[in-house]
Amino acid sequence: MNPDKLFDYLEGRLSAAERAALEQRLISDKQLQRELAVARQIHAGMRGDSREVLLPSKPDVTEQSRKMALRVGTAFIILMAVNVAFGLWLIARHETRNPNRALLETQMREQITKSIERAAATLTPAPNALGITEITIPAATGKLDAVAVEVVTIASRFGGSATKGLPDRGRLSVLVDVPANRESEFRAAIASSVGEKPESSTFAEATADKPTPATAQEPGSAIPATAEKKSFVVQIVEASPK
Repeated sequence: MNPDKLFDYLEGRLSAAERAALEQRLISDKQLQRELAVARQIHAGMRGDSREVLLPSKPDVTEQSRKMALRVGTAFIILMAVNVAFGLWLIARHETRNPNRALLETQMREQITKSIERAAATLTPAPNALGITEITIPAATGKLDAVAVEVVTIASRFGGSATKGLPDRGRLSVLVDVPANRESEFRAAIASSVGEKPESSTFAEATADKPTPATAQEPGSAIPATAEKKSFVVQIVEASPK
């Protein structure tokens, strides 16, 4: 049958007689029934009154590819994470059962300790490397500050200067600078103040009587002063109660 007649039938453009005749024929004609079914599908895809058939749009291939790549990437990441976790679990299990683990940890700690000690020995300056001599003198209990004031006074008497520190667990330090040629007098005065010879380093003993050139006359003193200074750290140690 002419397809246009089928479309006219679907659109209701046939007369009553033609419509009745077509419907009567459809009852017994299988071929016509199939043609009408095809015409109905085509008619459903037409746009407006035109005979243009709108086919179903194809899915976006790019979007499908992106989704597929995302799924594959996610599955790969999950698989890698599972493999890494399983490997770490095996390593931890093996290390836990290792009978030499404690020995290895001990050796590692010893190596770290030795490295720190070597670094400290390298970075720590030798005694008197800065030209500062340490003198240790005793003090009676509760007399740290009084002895420190006396050390400052002695340093000033010989044309020097002194800076007193703060008491710390029964000790107090005084940084003293005196003219180098007054060193022996300063030592003698310190020893006289405590009634005994103060303890000092070997370097100090070796340089205590070394002569130095005089450059100026100290007021009120028969011994000329010098611009060269000698530095001391006087450690005042509080005697422990008996």
